[in-house]
Amino acid sequence: MKLAVPAETGTDERRVALTPPQVAELVGQGFEVTIQSQAGARAGFHDEAYLAAGAAIANDHAQTVAAADLVVRLEPPSIDQVGDLPEGSTLISFIWPKRSPELVEALRARGVTTLAEDCVPRITTAQKLDALSSMANLSGYRAVLEAASALPSFFSLQMTAAGRINPATVLVIGAGVAGLAAIGAARGLGARVRAFDTREASRDEVKSLGADFLDLDFEEDGDGGGGYAKVMSPAFIEAEMALFREQAKEVDVVITTALVPGNKAPLLWDKGMVESMKPGSVVVDLAAHQGGNCECTVAGESVDVGGVTVIGYTDLASRMAPTASTLYGGNILHFIKELGGNDGFSIDLDNPITRGALVTHKGEVMWPAPKPEPRPAPKPAAAVAQAASATTAAAKAPAAKPKKKSGHGHGGHAAPASEPSSGWLAPLIGVILLGVWAYLRFGPWQGSSVSVEAREFVQHLTVFVLACFVGWQVVWSVTAALHTPLMSVTNAISGIIIVGGLLEGARGGSLDVAMVLGLAATLLATINIAGGFLVTHRMLRMFRR
Repeated sequence: MKLAVPAETGTDERRVALTPPQVAELVGQGFEVTIQSQAGARAGFHDEAYLAAGAAIANDHAQTVAAADLVVRLEPPSIDQVGDLPEGSTLISFIWPKRSPELVEALRARGVTTLAEDCVPRITTAQKLDALSSMANLSGYRAVLEAASALPSFFSLQMTAAGRINPATVLVIGAGVAGLAAIGAARGLGARVRAFDTREASRDEVKSLGADFLDLDFEEDGDGGGGYAKVMSPAFIEAEMALFREQAKEVDVVITTALVPGNKAPLLWDKGMVESMKPGSVVVDLAAHQGGNCECTVAGESVDVGGVTVIGYTDLASRMAPTASTLYGGNILHFIKELGGNDGFSIDLDNPITRGALVTHKGEVMWPAPKPEPRPAPKPAAAVAQAASATTAAAKAPAAKPKKKSGHGHGGHAAPASEPSSGWLAPLIGVILLGVWAYLRFGPWQGSSVSVEAREFVQHLTVFVLACFVGWQVVWSVTAALHTPLMSVTNAISGIIIVGGLLEGARGGSLDVAMVLGLAATLLATINIAGGFLVTHRMLRMFRR
């Protein structure tokens, strides 16, 4: 299969769709790869590296894609470049179909199968080929660096002999992928970070990164599905703007990331807010390419508005071209694998990832993809178990007459008989142990010569029974997600057995079985204690910044 990588033609575009190591991987899979000359030069990947990886070099766009079965690129092609694509070929690129209907029509008329990276559904199985998230992650990080460069002060707290410099206060509007990356970068530089998002689900994500989530006393959730926000009501927007006007007087840096799919970016930071900011403050607008969240934004430029720097760069990811190219190329490799690779490449319309990203196919416009039908609500576990039991019984005795069941159900039907619970074993063991204890404690043989030993045994058995019940309640009363740290600490605490082992192993007399077992118990309990605390501390470190 022949794969082509043309050069990007945007003035500020430095990225390339595939890096030399990724080309080498595709060549190893059997692809014939052609790269347009100097396609990766601005990202630091030169023609010699592509030649060494096994690719061929072509002089121009037409020669690069002339015989290609698959063309991969970043920016959408121009209408003229569509004319160079072979009929029946496949294109993977950013397309933005809602904003470029003329391009979509040209691709359809050319008979090109088009897969848009910007239309990849945001579902768990598609994360590895979601280039929007990859680029947004870089943009959010780079936005903080641009703000730090423009801010005439430190981001972090500085205690010097000359005096104290307070940390910068950063407000991030929009807690999507880019917003969370910006929060993490700003916190890493030592700033105090506040964040706001219309989606209530983002609250925990913001707090997990150490930022303060700004609350709005208004009952409306902005979750539009797929990790995006929806257009909010006028009343909500008014309350939101009032909150921002208050924040404008306090913050040093504002980073806006709010986008609504298919629509112009919402205006969130008006000129009055910019004018109320302190001199030297910075606004970085990540939505500049879609009209901007800030009223003073000039797309592609950094402007001074009354002493406040407003940055509207549209190439933030491209400013980190080597890393951005590597991440985008990784998304492309996963996309090609999703399509079947060199040996089984095909467009599967039943695949939700492929169907969601498909824009044109076989001379038809396939975008937007139909919304998937909602899945039926899962049955309760008890109902599933009962149904499975009934099915098994029916298979074993198909001619048996159904028995009447006692009880009353809803709708005039008899209530189903309850199935035995899987948790019956522990109570049964407890009842047996309790019976043994009662027999030993109150049995008719209490006056015999073995009553002293029996009483000691009863004492130990009582502790054992109580430990069983307490342990059962402790473990099963805690959510399963906490079982590992719980059990590691419990194991360490249960190392109290080391005391008994030391007492038994250190007693005088000749070496016997009891002493050997005591020494072995001491060794194993020591391992248990050390291992328990080691696992616990290792897990706790995962949650520390």
